[in-house]
Order: sequence, then C-alpha cells, then structure tokens
Amino acid sequence: MSTLRTLGFHHITMVSRDARRTIDFYGRLLGLGLVKRTVNFDDPSAYHLYFGDETGRPGSILTFFEWRDAGQGRWGAGGVHHLALTVSTPEAQLKWKRRLTDAGVPVTGPLDRGYFKSLYFSDPDGQILEIATRGPGYDFDEPADALGAELVMPAEERLPTGRDEGEIAATTWPDPVPEVTADMRLDGIHHISAITDDLDANGAFYEEALGLRLVKKTVNQDDGKTRHFFWAHYEDGVVTPGSSMTLFDWSNTTVRARPGAGQTHHIAFRAKDAEEQVAWREHLVGMGLRVSDILDRSYFESIYFRAPDGLLVEIATDGPGFAIDEPVESLGQALKLPDWLEPSRDEVERALVPID
Repeated sequence: MSTLRTLGFHHITMVSRDARRTIDFYGRLLGLGLVKRTVNFDDPSAYHLYFGDETGRPGSILTFFEWRDAGQGRWGAGGVHHLALTVSTPEAQLKWKRRLTDAGVPVTGPLDRGYFKSLYFSDPDGQILEIATRGPGYDFDEPADALGAELVMPAEERLPTGRDEGEIAATTWPDPVPEVTADMRLDGIHHISAITDDLDANGAFYEEALGLRLVKKTVNQDDGKTRHFFWAHYEDGVVTPGSSMTLFDWSNTTVRARPGAGQTHHIAFRAKDAEEQVAWREHLVGMGLRVSDILDRSYFESIYFRAPDGLLVEIATDGPGFAIDEPVESLGQALKLPDWLEPSRDEVERALVPID
C-alpha cells in the first residue's frame, strides 16, 4: 500500500450537451452553487462549469464539459456507473424525492442499502445520480475497526426478492417542496461507483496507487450476486466522508464504457498541496504508470493517469481554490479565463453559446 494516502475525492468531471440546461438542473433544481464559469483548458471552444458548495471546497465539486455535439455515452467496464451525493437525513431525502418527482424527474427509491438509504435518478444527459443518506455507516454489519475483513451478504429485505416495491414507490414527502431547504443541502460527494472487468486487479491498484483501503466486501443489492467492493480513506476505525470508491465486478465483460454525454470523463482525488503533488507523481511513475506532467489548472494543479481497466484518474491539489480570480461572493458569475487565454477572449467568447 502507498505511504501516500489521499483524503478522498476532489471532484468528478462529466459531459453535458447543453451548459444552460446543466445550470438549470444542477443549480436551480438541485441547489448547487455555480462556483466557476470557464472553458476547458484543453479545448477552449467548450465551457467548463464547476458546481459545489459556497467556496467550492474539495469533495463538493462537480464539473461539466459542454460538448454540444457529443454522442450518447454508455456505462460499462472502465467507466463510472453513478455518482452519489450526500444528504443528512432520510426525511430530507424524501423531500428530494418529492421535489424531483414534481419536476418531472423519474425517481427510484428510497432503497435501504443498510449502510445508507438511496434515491436514484438521471440528469438530462442521462448521467445516473444517487442521493444517499450520511448513515448509518459501514459499521452497520461489521466492527468499525475491522471493515472489509469478510464478504457480507445483504439481508433478504434489501434484495429484490425481499422488497416491497409498491411501498417503496409510494413513500415520499407529503407536501410540495418548491425550494431547497437548509436540511436538504447536498453536502458533496458521498461515493462514486464504477464498473470494472477485474475487481481484484483494480482494487489492488487503488490501494497501491492512492492508499485507499478496502472497507466493504458485499454484493450488488439489485441482483444479489455481482461482487460490489468499497475502498475509502479509512483510519482508526473511521471512514472519511467523501472518499468511498466502489467497484462493481463485471469480470470478463465485453461491454466497455463509451465516452459521451451522460457519462463521466474522469474522477479526481485530493493532494494536499503542490509539494505533495510532486510526491504523488514520483510514486505513480515508480509504479510504472504513464503519468502526465503536472498541469496548472489555475484553481489547482493536476496529474492524470489510468486505472488498469482504463478509467481516467486525476490527482488535484486542494488549492489555490476558486477565489484566486474572483471574490467568493461573486463566484461563477463571469467567464474567467487563464492568463494565457485572455488575449484571445473575444475569439473564445464568440465560440461559446451564451448561457445567461
């Protein structure tokens, strides 16, 4: 296992076809803050939008490339199946079910996963999303100081054969929810679930490359048989919030993830600072991985590499943060460009579809 240990997720980057529609969905419907409006530094003809909490703290950040002509993506091995966001309580989760349903968004759940309760729905591009409660937690069915030691099978009532689907569908908040109330706040990334064609090899990779630890060995509760293992930053019996990477085992599948709209482009884990980023790169190169140079993304520094199944992974520094080029109170209101693109601002803006 690596002597370096990431604290968890920095951000996740997804693909959308329509930046304005993405702002409506994630900003207005889900109540996330637009904390940076910029362009893809590798493709300045496309918006790069960042959503998060008030300051865009690491772990709260969802980002989107707007590729208007992108084909439809598809999940499969080497890609992300779904992104889960955190809500505090089951009651607040039911408010989300009512708010989404009233907005015409189909919702599945709440489903009792034991470790948390889950709602599932999709954004307008088809990205599968989950809203998961903060607890009870991974020590629900094994000791907190020995997580991931044994294969734990779910109770029958959590499997399709034991669920009351009618009751689940009927369970919601009794009143309309026209606004996102304080208790409903989506508090960053809860977990990210990916699909792999070699669970053991990729699990070992996340342990060696990122210092994550195996915290749960179970099965997919929607089929009762597919191995579903969880890795996270785990220390002294505590799993750090916003650090859980889960893998569904599709061994020997020929179904590969297809990039495009409604799919994840990459996931990013945290490095404390630029000095630690150098150490991360040396560590990964020492593993024999092909790792990008350290790239200046203005708001953080990044390196990129791939997991054995092909998933694109980034490590991003916690700072300097999104307030480096605009005040916190006006984050996301103006189009911000890196210094090297400022001389071409007029050309860049002409290539973008207005979103205000």
